[in-house]
Amino acid sequence: MIVNPVSANSSASLISPEIGKSAIAPGHPPLKIGILASGSGSNFEVIAQAIQNQELNVQIPVLIYNNPEAKAAARAKKYGIPSILLNHRDCKSREELDTKIVKTFQAHDVEWVVMAGWMRIVTKVLLDAFPDKVINIHPSLLPSFTGIRAVEQALAAKVKITGCTVHIARLEVDSGPILMQAAVPVLPDDTAETLHARIQVQEHKIMVGAIALIAESHQKHCD
Repeated sequence: MIVNPVSANSSASLISPEIGKSAIAPGHPPLKIGILASGSGSNFEVIAQAIQNQELNVQIPVLIYNNPEAKAAARAKKYGIPSILLNHRDCKSREELDTKIVKTFQAHDVEWVVMAGWMRIVTKVLLDAFPDKVINIHPSLLPSFTGIRAVEQALAAKVKITGCTVHIARLEVDSGPILMQAAVPVLPDDTAETLHARIQVQEHKIMVGAIALIAESHQKHCD
């Protein structure tokens, strides 16, 4: 773990566990991850870039998005990754949507699920189909500031440090074992927009870092 102190007047961050260079052993099959995205897809693109740069021994067989206006689909097309729209408005329940997601991921041999800006609450249907293999990213240092508007919650609480978390998803929103966190200082003149922008920079780092840890564990399991 990095132990250097973070000044409240600094834009530095603290990431735990420390991100090292991912070791990709030749001959090992890539871990197949399915991506869920609802918005711009910036986290998705960071993952795709890391794969393209051979920083991750990972493959993305398919991206699922639930919002017809989501820019994530255009980003997927740029990388030659299939994308499928599963509009939640066409489903009568969360379980129905998750059933469609599970069938789609299983058809593409997905092994892990990554919620990269997925703005839907998941159900037992998805979590039981991929037990302990669904990860989420949240813009706070969990367990603080769960739910929506986490950045605004941090500002309202007048905390000096906030950040972001990658964790294994559970039924309770924004709960579950933590894989990686990054701390981000709150500056005196921060707004929700400026703070969120700095948090997002760290989100991109720990999303790739957490997936690298998962891929390395998968690789060792295959040995």
